[in-house]
Amino acid sequence: MTVMQYVALACRCALGVVFLMAVFGKVRGREAFLAFRASVPDMVPLATGRATPLSVAVILAEACVVVLLTVQWTVPAGFVLAGAVLLAFYAGIARVVRSGSRTPCRCFGATATPLSGRHLIRNAGLLAVTATGGVAHLLTAPGDAHPAGVAIAMAGAGVLALTVVFFDDLADLFAGPPPTPGHL
Repeated sequence: MTVMQYVALACRCALGVVFLMAVFGKVRGREAFLAFRASVPDMVPLATGRATPLSVAVILAEACVVVLLTVQWTVPAGFVLAGAVLLAFYAGIARVVRSGSRTPCRCFGATATPLSGRHLIRNAGLLAVTATGGVAHLLTAPGDAHPAGVAIAMAGAGVLALTVVFFDDLADLFAGPPPTPGHL
């Protein structure tokens, strides 16, 4: 295996865990789903009654990313879908930030942290991981993997995924909570 194959593996695994945790955070209970559904109209202008179908579609798309990144021959489609979903999230978060709404981030479940510029940064980072993984995957041919290389790639993926999943907590720890509108 070449270095790029380990990079692709790390990106696949990190994105797979991030999207899996996002799905779990939204479907872990009725209240979690309802909270996510309630946040959707702030991110996307919807006609009345469209929040539930769009919320379900988001969860299904996230689950599809996980499955596509798991199967070797569907990995390119997984990277493409992950990029599309992340771009849509980026646009929705940007809409909330521009509006000044205090909509909480429901990316990984219940949190009181409102969407802010830091979430745009997080999603830009995830888009970079997606692009890097997709390019690395396309530039390499499958080959035998060395167990140490796989272990290092998996460890890196785990650290990256945990950093993304606990991004709000880490950002609050190092930078404090995001400012409230009018108190910048």
